[in-house]
Amino acid sequence: MDVRRRPVKPLYTSKDASAGEPLMNPHKQQVSSPKASDALPLPLYLTNVLFFTMFFSVMYFILVRWREKIRNSIPLHVVTLSELVAMVSLIASVIYLLGFFGIGFVQSFVSRSNSDTWDIEDENTEQLIIEEDIRRGQCVAATTLGCAVPPPPPARQIVPMAPQQPAKVALSLAEKPAPIITSAVSEDDEEIIQSVVQGKTPSYSLESKLGDCKRAASIRKEALQRITGKSLEGLPLEGFDYDSILGQCCEMPVGYVQIPVGIAGPLLLDGREFSVPMATTEGCLVASTNRGCKAIFASGGANSVLLRDGMTRAPVVRFSTAKRAAELKFFVEDPLNFETLSLVFNKSSRFARLQSIQCAIAGKNLYMRFSCSTGDAMGMNMVSKGVQNVLDYLQNEYPDMDVIGISGNFCSDKKPAAVNWIEGRGKSVVCEAIIKEEVVKKVLKTEVAALVELNVLKNLTGSAMAGALGGFNAHASNIVSAVYLATGQDPAQNVESSHCITMMEAVNDGKDLHVSVTMPSIEVGTVGGGTQLASQSACLNLLGVKGANREAPGSNARLLATIVAGSVLAGELSLMSAISAGQLVKSHMKYNRSSKDVTQVSSS
Repeated sequence: MDVRRRPVKPLYTSKDASAGEPLMNPHKQQVSSPKASDALPLPLYLTNVLFFTMFFSVMYFILVRWREKIRNSIPLHVVTLSELVAMVSLIASVIYLLGFFGIGFVQSFVSRSNSDTWDIEDENTEQLIIEEDIRRGQCVAATTLGCAVPPPPPARQIVPMAPQQPAKVALSLAEKPAPIITSAVSEDDEEIIQSVVQGKTPSYSLESKLGDCKRAASIRKEALQRITGKSLEGLPLEGFDYDSILGQCCEMPVGYVQIPVGIAGPLLLDGREFSVPMATTEGCLVASTNRGCKAIFASGGANSVLLRDGMTRAPVVRFSTAKRAAELKFFVEDPLNFETLSLVFNKSSRFARLQSIQCAIAGKNLYMRFSCSTGDAMGMNMVSKGVQNVLDYLQNEYPDMDVIGISGNFCSDKKPAAVNWIEGRGKSVVCEAIIKEEVVKKVLKTEVAALVELNVLKNLTGSAMAGALGGFNAHASNIVSAVYLATGQDPAQNVESSHCITMMEAVNDGKDLHVSVTMPSIEVGTVGGGTQLASQSACLNLLGVKGANREAPGSNARLLATIVAGSVLAGELSLMSAISAGQLVKSHMKYNRSSKDVTQVSSS
């Protein structure tokens, strides 16, 4: 349903109808018609109270008098002076109340249907009106009565957009910027753009009404420019498959953002070489990670171990007493009941398999943290469906259970939380490598002892002084975010996925460096979400983990998690070496600063 404002048709005199002169002067103040509330020179609320009191008191007086006449066999038509005054007062109060509440209420609907009104119409009817207007074609002002809209511009008319120039004369604050028309549009599109700008057609409904996602994005972008008066010229529209994101990745698109993708590697991990795609706008990041990959490769590669694989969801339920909440806690954690709950949970998907349920109580509120394997999907929707099945089952066993929310933040998703740092979420991975002494000196340009000391004072002691939660590393989130964007992961889950502790230790009589990263909550998938987009799918294909693994479900997602950890290991190694060697500022000045004249770019 859509609320629209219809324009008021101007009134014309019969004398000057052809000239189109309005009957009423808009600059003259119109005299309002008399209202019932003008009966007494009192405030409106006092007048209403007075007439309400008069109506009920007089009615009560008349009814009492009639009852006495009936009991005493006195004819009703015989009235006294007091009764006559009461009847007159009753009639006056009825007239007032009817005029204030009745006639005005009816007149509002009469005027609403005849003149300047707010009108609610169904979207389907509105679409028929738009299509009918398109079929009628241009409006001929000289021959068509009631046509107040000028004809639309010819099809494919190109209106170039020039940058705004400083005004020679100061504009008043009341003036609004002229609408921006940035590209050529057809007659059909122009009609729809105008409908969106005027609020007749909701912007979110363009895809369903037009059946063309790219055309809907183009119309939405043009309408947005006209509504805001701001140019979106630098936001690209062409070259993107908008059908692929409909109902899955993004709503109401107006274009896409370009993020360059660099390649770091080869990363030698578990005996295999990987070229790691990284989408980022931070200069020096890919180059630094690439140097770390080079150091790892020259030292024989890195090894990884997957410690845990389980996505979590934690609903919160409430009981009338804490004792009752504890009863459910004991029931859920009882191994004898776990098999039954697993069968109920696993009905939600072919790949979802319940692993454990961990409970926590806060007063009479119970938090149940479900953990399950999810195949090659990241698994948030999968685990949520399974949890819903279990809640429906428990509702029958505990009818007094009140489900407050399917997520009670004990999961914990997209927030730094100790439960993820300790218990893990998604994939828990540890990755290690031994970097030879000559590689540390020649490739990383530093010393083993210096790296070990820096890691203790920076990543361990410094992070502890800051009260870090899972942040005992140099810049793990940098690499995680870049790989996530390139491979279609949820970038918001970088928060817990970047939990990492970096360890460095001198080995082999202090000559070589043992470096490791432990990441307990890497949340990745190779199916669903943004992984099916063309660019992200290509990056997954580069790593050899595109889509679902038919032979061993879940192995692609687990491999991707180890690649993320290996890339973080390379990034940590290189950045720590740059800091130790005093090269951090120098390298960023070289790779992370633009040589363009910013003043000239901004003025053009």
